[in-house]
Amino acid sequence: MNTTTLTRALMQPISSYLRYCLSALLLFSALCALPALAQEGVDFATQSVRIAQGSEPPNLNSIKSTDQTSIFYIEHVMEGLLRKNARNELVGGVAERWEMEGTTARFWLRQNAVWSDGVPVTAHDFVFAWRQVVNPEVAAEYASIMYPVKNAEAINQGKLPLEALGVTALDDYTLEVELETPTGYFLSLTSFMIYYPVRQDFYEAQNGRYFADVRNMIFNGPFTITSWVHGASLRMEKNPTYWDADSVTLNVIDTPYITNDEQAVFNLFKDGMLALVNNLAAEQLRGALDNRMRIYAHPDGSVFYVEFNHRDDRVTRNLNLRKAMQAVYDSEELVYKAIGIAGYIPGRSLIPVYMNGVQDKFRVEYPEQPASLDIEKAREYLELAKQELGLDEIPPLSILCDDTNGAILQAQYFQSLFKRTLGIDIKVDAQTFKQRLDKSGNGNFDLILAGWGPDYEDPLTFGDLFASWNVNNKGRYNSPVYDAYVRTVQGTSDQQVRMDALGRMQQHIIDEAVILPNFERVSNGVRDPRLQGVVFSQTGASTTFTYAHVTE
Repeated sequence: MNTTTLTRALMQPISSYLRYCLSALLLFSALCALPALAQEGVDFATQSVRIAQGSEPPNLNSIKSTDQTSIFYIEHVMEGLLRKNARNELVGGVAERWEMEGTTARFWLRQNAVWSDGVPVTAHDFVFAWRQVVNPEVAAEYASIMYPVKNAEAINQGKLPLEALGVTALDDYTLEVELETPTGYFLSLTSFMIYYPVRQDFYEAQNGRYFADVRNMIFNGPFTITSWVHGASLRMEKNPTYWDADSVTLNVIDTPYITNDEQAVFNLFKDGMLALVNNLAAEQLRGALDNRMRIYAHPDGSVFYVEFNHRDDRVTRNLNLRKAMQAVYDSEELVYKAIGIAGYIPGRSLIPVYMNGVQDKFRVEYPEQPASLDIEKAREYLELAKQELGLDEIPPLSILCDDTNGAILQAQYFQSLFKRTLGIDIKVDAQTFKQRLDKSGNGNFDLILAGWGPDYEDPLTFGDLFASWNVNNKGRYNSPVYDAYVRTVQGTSDQQVRMDALGRMQQHIIDEAVILPNFERVSNGVRDPRLQGVVFSQTGASTTFTYAHVTE
């Protein structure tokens, strides 16, 4: 029993305490009466796996979700026009064939693709879903990813009606899409959750609670969610109505543990109660090495950075203050001395090293020019910032982060760094994952530990983050120059022109100290050797069990 809970109970009147004890006794008796549950992380006979999550998914509505935890579940229970196969290649999902020419794409849907209640998935489900994404009344944070579709941006800004969106159901099983300009990466977009179908009759029947609980859900993907105890557990089971169910071996993906206690999760794996653990913290990675566990590593595609709040009421809007903080910061020190996890790449740019350019990797063709590490210059910037802000001293600033040990450690590094070099006081504001999302969305921070995983395979998936219209631009950075670069990239299919503009965007982010790049993450993890076929991806959900199986 939690000692804090017990102490609080003892301070109550005796009648309340007796009721407390009786409730605890009844709960214990109920647990004892339950049938014994399998504790194995993997089970061959039932083809079941057990995993843990650091937090429960904040929003499983594919129209409105933005976070990695939610995306993991959504991509297992839903499917778009295209999907990624076991080799991370784009293949048919709901669409059995497709063609693209110029600004027109056409998709022919499978007639055996159905919802989990047996109703066919139709082209009308995609039309409805996409219109909801750009509907300004819905306020989907990922609406800008729909902007390649004709009129999507104008609709999202309230300038055109929903019916003007360039997507049409020619019949129940034929979908036609008109794009604003030729978009070479559009097919990749159709495998991302914001382009998934939503059935209008079911959606509207939920009265605003679509995907809020199991009873408000309907699925068209390889798995269904059969149980969700909020804050405690979530269970997915194989979807028997899925059109490609014969290729899915796993019957159960169970999440019986939702906790951000990294050591507790690692101990569960050591005891054989979990199938795998991703993103081991430094202490747990050392523990895995000490126990001679087989460790896997894969780049998960994500970049992490400190984002400044650029709103008018925040001192961090001041360029010289940001440059002062930039000039004392060394990402190598953060990665190698503070974080200490093998494989992490010190941050140099918003765009990661693996992204492709014209003929080579983007960062090879467009090497970034980093800011100089210069403490004396930083102090000059700081004095200029004080003068411009009309302040004798910079007031204490807050840095928002998750309440995990790793995030708090990084926040404390910046707290110490800026105090030691610039005399700026930083308050660490550690919040649960969901609360951190809420506070960042409301702009309730000066600095925030942020990160972004790619949604599609093009550098623009990172580059447009700081466009003024992008709701995921939490610090509300606003630059007409930067916006013009983004428009150039969006408005042409000439890859050379696109990458030239992205190169200028990359340097603009550095020169204007829009963010402080921290690192590119490599996921170090441990896995039960009996679990085979897990797919690790750099786009969308970083871990996919759809093609996995358990061996004896």
